[in-house]
Amino acid sequence: LMTWASENMITRQQLMTENKQFKEQQLFFHEQSMELDIVRRENERLRLLLASPVNGITKKMFAEILSVDSDPYSLQVVINRGANDGVVEGQPVIDDKGVVGQILHVGANSSRVILISDISHAVPVRVERNGLRLIASGSGRINRLVHNFVTKSDDVKVGDLLVTSGLGGKYPEGYPVARITSVRTDESREFGRILSQPVAKIDRLRYMLLLSTVSDSEATLAPTQD
Repeated sequence: LMTWASENMITRQQLMTENKQFKEQQLFFHEQSMELDIVRRENERLRLLLASPVNGITKKMFAEILSVDSDPYSLQVVINRGANDGVVEGQPVIDDKGVVGQILHVGANSSRVILISDISHAVPVRVERNGLRLIASGSGRINRLVHNFVTKSDDVKVGDLLVTSGLGGKYPEGYPVARITSVRTDESREFGRILSQPVAKIDRLRYMLLLSTVSDSEATLAPTQD
């Protein structure tokens, strides 16, 4: 009986030790699984970004956000590209969905991007459905743009997609900017109140693309694609 009890105690100790090791390994494997899932999601974001539509007269440069401006009245971010990478002020910035903003200040190894929702930013756009030209101005709120001086007779509808018009030379033509979310008119006022939401995921940005014009020499040397 004593021999059986001793063997049973040893077996129980072994089972407890093995169970503890199993739990430790399980926790380790779960942590590895989470890391792999994070890497998978990051790779998916990068694939979407690099597959974003860019017309034939522009080239793109990959960039990552280093910091976000803490000023609640200023919607700007700092990226890891600067003058040493060929970045210039005014350069347009997009994500895989649409226009994000433009380069505001350039340092040697980093640059500041002003987002399209910043209250001091504005971009000429047109309604994709009918070509009506508008100005998309930042509201100071990350998910809202405003469109001033739109008359009650202008054909603007909720759901209309707004794309860059190419006017002003800031942004290439045809890139998605925002979608109309609200159209309000008042008989006592000459202009309606038009709001839209940026198509770019501005509140979730991490990676982005900087656009620049391809020079004639680059276009000549660039290999053709079937």
